[in-house]
Amino acid sequence: MPWYVTSLVLLVAAMCATPSSAQEAAAVAVPPPPAPPAPYGEPIKLEAALKVIAAAKTEADKNSWPVVIIVVDGAGHTVALQRLDNTQIGSIEVATQKAKTAAHFRRSTKVFEDIIAGGGAGLRILSLPGALPVEGGLPIIVDGKLIGAVGVSGVTSGQDGQIAAAGVAALNP
Repeated sequence: MPWYVTSLVLLVAAMCATPSSAQEAAAVAVPPPPAPPAPYGEPIKLEAALKVIAAAKTEADKNSWPVVIIVVDGAGHTVALQRLDNTQIGSIEVATQKAKTAAHFRRSTKVFEDIIAGGGAGLRILSLPGALPVEGGLPIIVDGKLIGAVGVSGVTSGQDGQIAAAGVAALNP
């Protein structure tokens, strides 16, 4: 399970706990620090990027979803891109930004989307340069190292995320 999901689960569990004393409340209120993000590894190779795109395309085709699928290296540079038939042109840039966000910040774009949905101080995410807070961008981590990221755009953000996850799963069966 990615570190950010574990951290989020622990935070939610801590917030939902009903301590029997003030001392327990203080102990529960402090979640453990998140695990450090995966270090950057060697950039993803074309063969691996095409494998990610093929698996993502299979998921999109299975659902008849027209999307753009892009794989970038850890620096956010394009390695491979595929625009399925009948996909809106604007999805090229959106998918690219999702992939770059996932690579540059070493986390899913859904993390940012969820933070913003919480409102309040989380809205500061909107001022982060280069952070697109819309689900559909995932880091590609192999052997504990980030080698790139995938971005998908064209349908709903949840569906984009589903397609991206299918692509990442091709390298981490």
